[in-house]
Amino acid sequence: MDVPTVSNDLPALGLGTYKNEGEQVTESVKTALDVGYRHIDTAQVYDNEAAVGAGIEASSVPRDEVVVATKIWNDDLAGDDVVESAKESLDRLGLDRIEILYVHWPAGGYEPSETIPAFNQLYDEGLVDSIAVSNFLPEQLETALDRSDAPIVANQVELHPLFQQPELREFCEKNGVAVVAYAPIARGKVFDVPELGEIAEKHGASEAQVSLAWLRQNGIAAIPKATSKEHIRANWESQHLTLDDEDLSKISTLSYNERQVDPDFAPW
Repeated sequence: MDVPTVSNDLPALGLGTYKNEGEQVTESVKTALDVGYRHIDTAQVYDNEAAVGAGIEASSVPRDEVVVATKIWNDDLAGDDVVESAKESLDRLGLDRIEILYVHWPAGGYEPSETIPAFNQLYDEGLVDSIAVSNFLPEQLETALDRSDAPIVANQVELHPLFQQPELREFCEKNGVAVVAYAPIARGKVFDVPELGEIAEKHGASEAQVSLAWLRQNGIAAIPKATSKEHIRANWESQHLTLDDEDLSKISTLSYNERQVDPDFAPW
């Protein structure tokens, strides 16, 4: 099947690799690319960039068809540290450029007047095709946009039916920033939501597939973590699922507001 995209031509479904390491993540990446995925997401702090790169190398998919994203960790967000750290990520991935480089959190050494220009430098040098941010609130994203000469193409945040972030989504849409959802099945908690179970039964799907379809139909990219071939393929097949207006309305009116990711250094 063709790969659906959201704004800024970002593939609507990618493979997340959080807490997936070594030979397992290499095999997961290769499997995902063979299945049809064209969006692979990693981060320095995941300690798996080299293994992710090995999976990309092992796949027969042409390199220029794959969107590879990584994120610079909080300790390396000050000035020159950004450039050096990004080059180290490229070496680990075995790539001469990456499609998306994220500020992982607006925390640690993050200072908009230093960090964002350093990301722009990497963009200008052709080492990254696009720059992006992660875990940014609207006001932080607004500051980053003001500081950046290069487009900021995405904001990667926790987003799923139990934590829908409507205000952030609206701000991103108005400013031409794609939203990428991590933890898109709420770390498994979507399986405990009766309304999602009803929709899943109606369509002969799983609650995870319903959640991924809901994100896609709302113009949000998702990067679910999956390790087994069965889960990688099941997530991919969510793109065949189309929710009707009744389904979408039922999900949009869920009253949950539950973050799954909430470290002490978070900006909220």
